[in-house]
Amino acid sequence: MKAALIEAPGKVTVTTVPDPTPGPRDVVVDVAACGLCGTDLHILQGEFAPKLPIVPGHEFAGEVVGIGSAVTELSLGDQVAVDPSLYCYECRHCRNGHNNMCERWAAIGVTTAGGAAQYAVAPVANCVKLPEHVRTQDAALIEPLSCAVRGYDVLQSRLGAHVLIYGSGTMGLMMLELAKRTGAASVDMVDLNPARLETARQLGVSASAADPDELDRPQGWDLVIDATGNAAAIQDGLERVSKAGTFLQFGVADYATRVTIDPYRIYNQEITITGSMAVLHSFERAADLFATGVLDPDIFISHRLPLDTYPEALAQFASGQGRKIIITP
Repeated sequence: MKAALIEAPGKVTVTTVPDPTPGPRDVVVDVAACGLCGTDLHILQGEFAPKLPIVPGHEFAGEVVGIGSAVTELSLGDQVAVDPSLYCYECRHCRNGHNNMCERWAAIGVTTAGGAAQYAVAPVANCVKLPEHVRTQDAALIEPLSCAVRGYDVLQSRLGAHVLIYGSGTMGLMMLELAKRTGAASVDMVDLNPARLETARQLGVSASAADPDELDRPQGWDLVIDATGNAAAIQDGLERVSKAGTFLQFGVADYATRVTIDPYRIYNQEITITGSMAVLHSFERAADLFATGVLDPDIFISHRLPLDTYPEALAQFASGQGRKIIITP
């Protein structure tokens, strides 16, 4: 089959690899859509994936075309979205319900072959069957939405909160949509990219700016979310949390990224600094939300590109052009 392959740091090609075969409790998915993500860029840089080469792609959906001998939950022809998370279920963190902290953490498209290919294999337990009205080619959005749902689990957002989001890419816009639906009093957004801010305004952001000094909230925001991973944005955001407020590190920063904090202010103003890592008990809820129309795929997906263009698509994504870029094998 044809697949994208990250062969070494900085090197990605489209080539031919063996077709996947399912284990007893696996299915083979004919990939309809695979989303590009910042994690793919980190893998290309030589981070995250413990071993290269790897077929990337952890945001994907498609049709079940192969079934393992012990699979009874799904049938050939079922349309599914795939949770890429692979846990051991044996370590201390898994036993305590914090599977995303698994000591043997793995993921389809990060440590095993992913969905940037014609076919991908996945455990049946990781597949959520899509209702008939959901277009499979849109359902690659469910995985990033499940990360956003996990972020709001961590935030424990309360009604009437004033929210500030750094970054109006796909993940920042998803956090905007969830903030609106969790009773935020206002949601403001900061981004240097005017095209992305225009999308935020289209989705009903309360206020938006390239410079947070242009936003009028002198007492700060109850919830500040970084969806960029950028050191300057993180540093600025930490300074704009209100008393008794919360800062969420949601964007994926490079390993070497560093910022400074003011320990006395954290103590004196009871500020919470927390993080949200990937998916945890949130994929099926995200699928349910997606089926109710919480996101408009025609707004969130800016490009649908063939698999042969994967290296160029990844470069386009890295340059900040567009919103969610979908590969259609």
